Amino acid sequence: MEQSTDKSREYELRNVRLDDIDQIIRINRLTLPENYPYYFFVEHAKEYWKAFFVAEYNNQVVGYIMPRIEVGFSNIRTIPSLIRKGHVVSIAVLDEFRNKGIGTSLLKSSLKSMKEDYGAEEVYLEVRVSNYSAISLYEKLNFRKIKNLSHYYADGEDAYLMACPL
Repeated sequence: MEQSTDKSREYELRNVRLDDIDQIIRINRLTLPENYPYYFFVEHAKEYWKAFFVAEYNNQVVGYIMPRIEVGFSNIRTIPSLIRKGHVVSIAVLDEFRNKGIGTSLLKSSLKSMKEDYGAEEVYLEVRVSNYSAISLYEKLNFRKIKNLSHYYADGEDAYLMACPL
């Protein structure tokens, strides 16, 4: 577990528990237009719990990162090859807890686990082209824009596919 204090706000990172799912879904609904059904969160929490983290403040979940591990073609290598790769399916932090390093801590912890616990060689994610703060965070952590995914989201907005080696 990692603890961090920022301007009198103390939060703790830990692995997900099944009893966190309701709070995670609440954060997902409040902060993102892309929502998933309950069972989707449960399946990811059961299968990839070592890399699925939550941030807690005063015993309340205020952020999460939900990954999965896949076998597929590299998004980075120039010669096509099948590899184990992480996929950041969803990451969110409640608005009032943003810009406090929580998203960065969640991402770093999950990336470390994807590599060490699951043997992932790289990680990728999709991000709305208009989500400048998320893109900036990902670029600071060595993610690079790989390609533009035209009309990726249900509302027609494009996404960037971003990836980084682990």
